[in-house]
Amino acid sequence: MPKLGVIGSLVWDEIHGRDPAAGAVEEWGGAAYALASFDAQLPEGWQIVPLIKVGQDLAGEAREFLGSLRRLVPGARCVEVPIANNRVVLYYQSAERRSERMSGGVPGWSWAELGPMVCDLDALYLNFISGFELSLGTAQALRQGFQKPIYADLHSLLLGVHGDGIRELRPLADAPSWFACFDYVQVNEEEMNQLGPDPLSLAAAMLSEGVSALIVTLGARGAVYVTDGGAVGRTALVPAEAVLDPLDPTGCGDVFGGAVFSHLLGGEPLEAAVLAGNRAAARNVGFRGASGLAQHLRGQLVAP
Repeated sequence: MPKLGVIGSLVWDEIHGRDPAAGAVEEWGGAAYALASFDAQLPEGWQIVPLIKVGQDLAGEAREFLGSLRRLVPGARCVEVPIANNRVVLYYQSAERRSERMSGGVPGWSWAELGPMVCDLDALYLNFISGFELSLGTAQALRQGFQKPIYADLHSLLLGVHGDGIRELRPLADAPSWFACFDYVQVNEEEMNQLGPDPLSLAAAMLSEGVSALIVTLGARGAVYVTDGGAVGRTALVPAEAVLDPLDPTGCGDVFGGAVFSHLLGGEPLEAAVLAGNRAAARNVGFRGASGLAQHLRGQLVAP
């Protein structure tokens, strides 16, 4: 059976302002959303191999969450590390704007650790949640040692951390070298603007480094993709689906990326995959949290 490796961080979220009547909500976040998305949408026969480190204080809870996934490769588990797990406090100012404060110190991967773990995989999804999952050197070694498709949601790779844990956008050092490590790159609109003032020039720079497609999520407007399209570059806006009863925007980018890559691995063209990503993200907005999300994305009823 083909196997998809998922590199990312399971984060314990404390969310404020999403539902003022309910107060703060605590639940799994980070890569949990992408894992749920893959569990619901990967092509028939594919299995998920989580390449995730988790702090010892939440290792049991993390194993319980992973155990709820249908597509998990038999025997798969997190790598427990002797440190507090990453936690994030989120304050929503609007459906698409929030602030984040991160604590914890789960370390990233070295190539010596990752190399033996990826040799039997058929594709890789990188979900930069802490932003420290891979150093540039490890990403370059991964690209050299793994010649199969790699999809990267750059997200927190473009977020710095202040001493108090507050996260904010920062320039990405050696950006072209990072781009050369991936086949597909996903960013949101703010991240795209942080990478450079001219989106088309930036997209051209990515394609020249070997990226097959750049995908930019635009929230309620949908997503734009840019691809080399063979000899001539191609770009298009794929509108979002309408959401009649929005509940929770958390994790939409992760669910979107999981859906897009799932459909690409199933052999669908890029535009159809992005359309499927928009559809999954819209469905995610109508659900709270990552627990039970895979069933919700499959269209199953989830007990409250």
